[in-house]
Amino acid sequence: MGAALLGTERRRGSPEALLGAAAVQTVRRRAGLRPAEAGPRPEPAPRDPRPEPPEPARRRLAQLLAGRAGAGSGSGRRGAAPDLTELLPQWLAAAGQHGYRAPASLVPALLDVARARSDLRPQALALAGTRGLWLARLNPDWRFALRGGSGGAGELPDPHDAVGVERLWQEGLFAERVALLGLVRAHEAAAGPRLLETTWNTERAEDRLMFLDSLRVGLSADDEPFLEAALGDRSRNVRATAAELLSALPTSALAGRMAQRALACVGPEGVTPPTDCDAGMLRDGVVKRPPAGRGERAWWLGQLVESAPLSCWRDRFGGLGPAEIVALPVAEGWAEELHAAWCRAAVRQGDAAWSHALLGSASAPPAAGPATASLAERAKLLSTLGEEERAAWVAEFIRAHGLSEAFQLLGVCVVPWAGALGRAVIEALDSAREAGGYPWSFSGVMGLAERCLDPAEAGRLDALAAEPVEEGGAAAYWSEAFQRLVATLRLRSALHTELTPPT
Repeated sequence: MGAALLGTERRRGSPEALLGAAAVQTVRRRAGLRPAEAGPRPEPAPRDPRPEPPEPARRRLAQLLAGRAGAGSGSGRRGAAPDLTELLPQWLAAAGQHGYRAPASLVPALLDVARARSDLRPQALALAGTRGLWLARLNPDWRFALRGGSGGAGELPDPHDAVGVERLWQEGLFAERVALLGLVRAHEAAAGPRLLETTWNTERAEDRLMFLDSLRVGLSADDEPFLEAALGDRSRNVRATAAELLSALPTSALAGRMAQRALACVGPEGVTPPTDCDAGMLRDGVVKRPPAGRGERAWWLGQLVESAPLSCWRDRFGGLGPAEIVALPVAEGWAEELHAAWCRAAVRQGDAAWSHALLGSASAPPAAGPATASLAERAKLLSTLGEEERAAWVAEFIRAHGLSEAFQLLGVCVVPWAGALGRAVIEALDSAREAGGYPWSFSGVMGLAERCLDPAEAGRLDALAAEPVEEGGAAAYWSEAFQRLVATLRLRSALHTELTPPT
């Protein structure tokens, strides 16, 4: 302001005179404007037949969307109050399970959350529903929702309504088309690819890729002809995804071709990787150029083995089972490459027997495992096991090795952590407290525990949350961390109670 008024006394006598003249000119200019013609009113938002959550749950959602976390001490410590922003994902998931829609007044805030946090986008858009899509058309900041996947789709036609299905497939938003594809596939598996074929050649490459990726849900042999044709797609990413999906079908022709190639390279006599990447391998999704630091032959070998059906190895190794095959010595330094490829194959094909063999005993030192010491690979293998097996394996791992290496493994366990797994986590946290360290060394696991422990475990933690005899030091920080954990578990319990539909 000082710069704007500099020198005004020489021209107008005083700064006040200049400001007064500017105000008069502004009023004159505004008075001379003619009002613009009003634009057409938008059509009303489509009806969303889902019920709203109960009133306590609506108030809780408003609180979570406001992001009011518990106030800390101002010293950088998180304090003992729960972090409300970290409970929003659980609220959205639970609301989705109950089939609720968002209160109309909170839809704008939900769209803002979906824009800011891509991890929450599917659930937030699902809750926002048809009103969210309606608002997204009116605000450029929310246009992402129009391509946000199936979460924001509105009412879909009956799968028997051929005319309605065709109209929505041709004219619908991307989110609606993805949802429609899922609906059609659920009704008749082979109908999904037939629907895709009607517009496949006119779709954008990124849309073809996303449609193809959606076929992972409910993937079956009925999809093979369409996926085989997609191996010739003009997009490299589409070709690679089609090859990956086909390799997840052990009876597919591509899986058979990959098995023939892999069996020629690996057997009881040793490992002989391919010497070239021919045209047939390229068409079947093998990437010719390796990443930096990888040899070509090892790169090609890994791709062949991970794409071959795991069932082919029993005959190749004289009837041995997965655990026996994995335990065999591998000469010439190929063991790491071969075992890593088998890990990827077990995950892709969802083969629990091979995953068990590659994981080995949870109590054994990770470096002494039968196949992989990588916690990231072990987490992926665990995802192929049943919920109870997964939790039991991770609980045994924690009891043997503590929490410092368990973060990735806990991330694939089904929530809430209860039973042996919940007890193992609490006991390991107590042991870490008794060892005299500070809780921020376990902040990742503690944060997971706040979100994932069974709320029923809160009572077991009350003693650990008690105030320490002496203030200061590690004991005070641990007490504060456990108080926050207990408070969060009880808040999660209240959250689910509030979302329960009235009888």
